[in-house]
Amino acid sequence: MDTRTIRRTSVTLPELDRQDLYLSHVTSLEGGRGRVAEFSFAGAELRDLDLADTHLLDGRVTGLKAQRTRLEKLRVDSVEFAGCDLSSPWWTDSRISRVVFRDCKLMGAAFEDVTLDNVLFENCKLDYSTFTRVRAAGPVIFVKCSLREVTFTAADLRAVLIDDCEVRLTEFDGGKCRGLDLRGNDLSQLRGLSSLKEIIIDRDQVPELAEALTTELKVTFGDDLQGG
Repeated sequence: MDTRTIRRTSVTLPELDRQDLYLSHVTSLEGGRGRVAEFSFAGAELRDLDLADTHLLDGRVTGLKAQRTRLEKLRVDSVEFAGCDLSSPWWTDSRISRVVFRDCKLMGAAFEDVTLDNVLFENCKLDYSTFTRVRAAGPVIFVKCSLREVTFTAADLRAVLIDDCEVRLTEFDGGKCRGLDLRGNDLSQLRGLSSLKEIIIDRDQVPELAEALTTELKVTFGDDLQGG
């Protein structure tokens, strides 16, 4: 079983190269009885991608481009998304398990009431996205991703690791963050520090958090005041 491990966090990856699995090329992600299994979907350019009440199982989605994406009540198991460009996707009321997003553009994504379990985001652009009431039921890794001005609202991030990512103006608003691993990032421009209780960082990141806190509290230093 393939895994991706960073420090203490290991994500189980899709098993798509095993000998007993043959991926058939499909021209649509809409399947009979709401199920698409053992599939390969590549190179499509769509105006709209609308999926609801669908189960995607054992597949690869490669080079998909969509101008508008709405995904609702999806169950996604053992699927790899690679090189996809989805404009401001809206993804809600879904469960994503053993899934990899690699080299994908998901800027402005809105994830709402989505459960993540063994999910890897690698080298993805997620700037300006929102994760609202998202729950990490199993390990989730963001590595080498751009998370600029991303907002996590009322999210359960206790099984999440964020490593070597751009987190400028990334904001945390409520939720559960105990055990959230933020090592390996520049934390100096984080927002919503009061939500980051019991997170994991390195000691040399403490000055970065202090810088973020002085900005968030709008602190004025005495030596910056004219006349002392």
